[in-house]
Amino acid sequence: MPTDAARRFRHCPRCAAELAVVANPLRCAACDLTWFFNPGCAAGAFLFDPDGRCLFVRRAKDPRKGTLALPGGFIDFGESAEDALRREIHEEVGLTVKAVRFVCSWPNRYEYRGVVYDVCDFLFAADVPNPADAVPLDGVAGVEWLRLEDVSDDQIAFDSIRHGLRALLGVS
Repeated sequence: MPTDAARRFRHCPRCAAELAVVANPLRCAACDLTWFFNPGCAAGAFLFDPDGRCLFVRRAKDPRKGTLALPGGFIDFGESAEDALRREIHEEVGLTVKAVRFVCSWPNRYEYRGVVYDVCDFLFAADVPNPADAVPLDGVAGVEWLRLEDVSDDQIAFDSIRHGLRALLGVS
């Protein structure tokens, strides 16, 4: 079954021939192009202060404006997940982290301007020695240091973050 984004393809990206069927992979009968629709990739981090609290950001924009998320975002071409994570953390909350540890990955659906994108989110954890330096920057309405066990599912923006939260708490 093609993704929402894949369904929007009506013409071959190589030769512009009209496509009779859009599937994954897309196959153009006119030029024999085979195009695979794969998920986008994003990275986010559970950042912990010395007291064991985690940094959550309040989303300033849709999708899910006003809900809690993690600092993070899409991985650019040529970037590792870890490098993208460090870049996004600095852009969104002004922090620099060095050592990150992998928590889990989880599929996510991200709606943007009427298109639903399939994404694979890579979630990490890191320690922040200077939590007072966290400030809301790009796309962030506010920052909140919370204990993981105090965060309820209905406050969280995305299913992947809920899954990562359960993984950190050791809950199925």
